[in-house]
Amino acid sequence: MTAQEPLIELRGVSKAFGNKVILKDADLKIYEGDALVVIGPSGTGKSTILRLIAGFMQPDAGEIYIKGEKRVSLIDDGDYPIHISMVFQQAALFDSLSVRENVGFSLYQHSDLDYDYISQLVDRALEMVGLPPSTGNLFPAELSGGMRKRVSFARAVIYNPEKPFERPDVILYDEPTAGLDPIASTVVEDLVRTLKSSVCESCAYVMVSHQESTIRRTGDRLAFLYDGKIQWQGNVKDIDTTENPLVRQFFSANTQGPIKVISQ
Repeated sequence: MTAQEPLIELRGVSKAFGNKVILKDADLKIYEGDALVVIGPSGTGKSTILRLIAGFMQPDAGEIYIKGEKRVSLIDDGDYPIHISMVFQQAALFDSLSVRENVGFSLYQHSDLDYDYISQLVDRALEMVGLPPSTGNLFPAELSGGMRKRVSFARAVIYNPEKPFERPDVILYDEPTAGLDPIASTVVEDLVRTLKSSVCESCAYVMVSHQESTIRRTGDRLAFLYDGKIQWQGNVKDIDTTENPLVRQFFSANTQGPIKVISQ
């Protein structure tokens, strides 16, 4: 796998918000077909890494490469060789729009496709995430938390079939099981795996999570973020065998160790 050219590479990336330093010379590579979960304690910058990858913000220092091409602007300002979708932690649906309008938003706004055809594509996307087409007539306030997550997944994978190059190459998941009960979490975890094969086997996803069941059930490759850097990388099977003290403390939930415990 390491012989491949990365789809996305972060080299020496740093990011601060005011006086709070979040990332310090962080390096990370994402490959075609990756199922990568960025793990670590809360508040260590996992979501910041996703937003940098998505092109929503610029790093203060360091470089981001997309298929070997240095990104020099925000994603909306450039024409990059891959397409990235993102599923936000709180679903980020437009409350005033129906589910159908939420899922098909990008196509309604940025394509010349017929309205009825977009509706068919929305129905197909909803079915891919296990929701009946009738869900499209509902509004976000009428949905359960798990359904809102599914709708946000459908929005991430929909694309114009007349432009197959717009199919997402990388899907970013920001804590997709946060706030869900264990059964609902399992459904979402299974859906992440299913969507990967449904969209395309070569598509990659990057997830951030600190929930053990989600990490174990969705990750093939793991990257541990702490103190502004990726401190450890390995396969999900390495969780139980690694001698890395950060990883061992994280999964044992031990208050004693190199991870600083923040008193509430």
